[in-house]
Amino acid sequence: MGTQNTPPNFRPISRHDGLFKERVHDSYKSKEKPQEPSVCSQCGAVFHEGRWQWLQTPANAHSLQCPACHRIHDHYPAGFLTMKGEFFLAHRDEIMHLVHNHEQLERKEHPLQRIMAEEEKEGATLVTTTDIHLARGIGEALHHAYQGELDFHYNPEQNLLRVTWTH
Repeated sequence: MGTQNTPPNFRPISRHDGLFKERVHDSYKSKEKPQEPSVCSQCGAVFHEGRWQWLQTPANAHSLQCPACHRIHDHYPAGFLTMKGEFFLAHRDEIMHLVHNHEQLERKEHPLQRIMAEEEKEGATLVTTTDIHLARGIGEALHHAYQGELDFHYNPEQNLLRVTWTH
């Protein structure tokens, strides 16, 4: 794994470190669990049985904004996935199809895992996500499907993950 372009406060990690352990409070996660049932006023996700789920909205649900919609509203991603390289450019449409399929599969079970934005710059595509685990999962899926080089840099102070896939 290369560290030549590692931003300050980021440390390289192994792909096999398991889940990232949050060391600091994530300001987008409530200090207390929302009242049950609650529904997100933006996306319609329901907080029920201690987690956000895609359910029919109960009649007595409280209205609030889920952490994913809050991040999207603030333009404050948790995950950054950069894809670049000659192979990527030659197969961009196919690769982006995999990225979107992976996000949709994860989002069915985990409503807070979403792609926020996609940006093209200097021969690379940057995808931002509402969750560090989604960025990692997409990177792992790309590496599994196409090989290439996969680097992770996690900033525990800000609970941010930067994933770079080059091929």
